[in-house]
Order: sequence, then C-alpha cells, then structure tokens
Amino acid sequence: MKIRPVILCGGAGTRLWPKQKKHQAKQFINFGNWTLLGKTLERVKASIFDAPIISTNAKYLRQVKQHLKKHKIRKYKIVLEPAKRNTAPAILSTALIKDIPNEQPLMFLAADHLIEKVGLFNKAIKKNKKKLTQNNIFIFGIKPTMPSSEFGYFLTRNNKVTRFVEKPKEAKAKQIISKKGYWNSGMFYLRKDSIINNFKKYQPNIYRNCNKAITKAKYKSNVYYLNKQAFTKATAKSFDYAILEKTKDINAIKLDIPWSDLGSWKEICKMYGRNKRQYFKKKNVFHRPWGSYVNLFNGKEFLIKELYVKPKGILSLQKHHHRAEHWVVTHGKPKITLNKKYFTMKPDETIFIPLGAIHRIENPYKKPVKIIEAQVGSILKETDIVRYQDVYGRVK
Repeated sequence: MKIRPVILCGGAGTRLWPKQKKHQAKQFINFGNWTLLGKTLERVKASIFDAPIISTNAKYLRQVKQHLKKHKIRKYKIVLEPAKRNTAPAILSTALIKDIPNEQPLMFLAADHLIEKVGLFNKAIKKNKKKLTQNNIFIFGIKPTMPSSEFGYFLTRNNKVTRFVEKPKEAKAKQIISKKGYWNSGMFYLRKDSIINNFKKYQPNIYRNCNKAITKAKYKSNVYYLNKQAFTKATAKSFDYAILEKTKDINAIKLDIPWSDLGSWKEICKMYGRNKRQYFKKKNVFHRPWGSYVNLFNGKEFLIKELYVKPKGILSLQKHHHRAEHWVVTHGKPKITLNKKYFTMKPDETIFIPLGAIHRIENPYKKPVKIIEAQVGSILKETDIVRYQDVYGRVK
C-alpha cells in the first residue's frame, strides 16, 4: 500500500502582510517561476506516494486547480472547507474520505514549506512506514541551524517525544537546542485508523461533526464540498493542541536537511541569499557612489535586492512613503541609523525598517558590507526616496 500524501493548503499568509487587507497566501506567491505549493506537488510525485489529497477552502480552489494542471497531476482529491477551523478538523476531514482504507499510511504536508534534500526526506518516510500502528503518530523534527523564536520545538527520549515548546524566546530556544531539541516542522505521519482512534478518544466533538460534514458532503469533479452546518460545529483547534499534547504515543523522525516555512521576510531574504546565483543578472546591477545593488527578484508587491556597501561608503539619510524594508546582513558590520537610534549589526542579524522611518546604512570599516533587502509595498521604485542628508550631494 502506497503512502497517501495530504497537503494542507488553507493558510492566509497574514504574517508576511500584517497591515494589508489584500494579502497573498504564501503557498501561491511566485518566488521566481516557482511557488511553495508547486514544490510540494513536485515532491509528492515520488514513487512512494499515491495520488494526493488537498485540503483547502473555496477562495483558493481555482489556484489549487491551476497548480495541479501546471504540474500535470491528473489523479487527486480536493476537500473543501466551508469555514476556517484550524488544522485539527482539516486533518480529520481529509482522513475520513471513504476511498481511504483504515490501515492507509497518511503523510500530512504543509503547502508552504520549502524542503531541500528531498531524497533524504522520502527515505525517512519509507523507512518508518512499517512502524505505523493504529494508535501512534510520527512527527518530523528538523535539526535547528540557529536559536529561533519563529518555530516550535520538541524534546525526545529514545526518539519518543517527551515535550513540546511553542515558539520560545531566543534565550529559551538556546537552552532547548543544548538539550538536543528539534524544530517541530508541523508535518505528521500516521495511519487512518490512528487518526480516528485519537480523535474519538481526545476530541469527540471534532470527530462527531467532521464525520457528519464528510457524510453529508457533496462530491463533484474530484472535490468534496464539506457540509457547512456540521463542519462549523467542530471545535476550532490546531492538531498540536487537539491531539499531540494529549497522546503519549508520539515518535520523532529527526532530519538534518535544509527546511524553512518562509514564514518571515528574514527567512525569504536568507533563501534568496543562499540561491542568489540563480537570480543574478548582470543587467540588474546598479552602481552608486556608496557601492552597488543588484535586483535579484521583482515579485508582486515585493522586491529582493542585494546591497554592496564599499569600505567608507555611506548611503543617504532617507525615508520611504510607500514601502517598508527588511534587511539581513550577510557580510561585514554596518552602522545603522533608525530614527533616533544608532547601532552596529553583524552577519546573520536582521532589522525591520517600518514605512516612513528615517534610516541610513554606513560602512566605516575596511571590509565591504553585504545586505539582502526585501522591499515590501505598493510602489517599489527608486523615486520613492526622500533624502535628508547625503555626503555625495544628492539632497535637492
């Protein structure tokens, strides 16, 4: 029996666009002729997997179908949620589809995760298939590359999960890593009967209402339209809170592979920094008195650049009316002005420049400074610069 991949594709992407009413869902963002959902669909084409099931909502149905067509996936099922109820009802509803046998292994994947070294990932899935039972759950941990407050963690003893820690502060994250804690990737691996047994035991309300929602669902052209009346009665809870924090039978699959949920502009900047060779074009390099910059990728309402500030180079003291900026230092020690604050940054440090904030980058040292910059806003042109001071005489 092959593994059935279930792709959870309901995220709204609000973390990247916090103050915008119209925001792009992260799984559909074009990052340069690829999207995160597209990468996920390509991953589940591996021979270990059966046809995918996609859990999403009506708002995204057209985009999901476009992605399936583009990636030439003809066999699939879509489960459409009539309301937002978090990941527990989403996961259970997909598992309750009638054409999934009770002992079917199910691999739950987020539509918006970037996974590199896919071969190692699939090998771990295949290797643990025989260990799945009617009660246990396997979760995937990623070896941390740094103490981050953007991810949840878990601790283990003999590969059994002993404790979850939800997005700790950086100091606490360091302690967890020192105890060999792993990032919780939010990917789950278990059999259909295990999902049913766990929900019946720990979340009877969710089980009862999701079961009704799928029994009374309308099915048309590979799409299950869940019954709204039943589904909205299911308690809105994440799978972590609903099941993982209740059951004791959780096993960890530990991976040391490049992984990111690209959930922040810092992570997005780092991704472009790692892959800048494939985005670099000589025609997109612009020289300035303080050094140069290259436009790596111009997306929908965002622009990614790499800034090169030469030794003793100083950018103008400036602000922008239409864009905010996120900077990740990759080389050197820039001196930063942000409104009335002055400080020095080091490689791998990040800073947010809000819309309208007065700011400047200086490089007082002998080594060059390199910064990956994400500009986010409605107008991303050089004309949106208001200069207050400039050592190169560019203030009018």
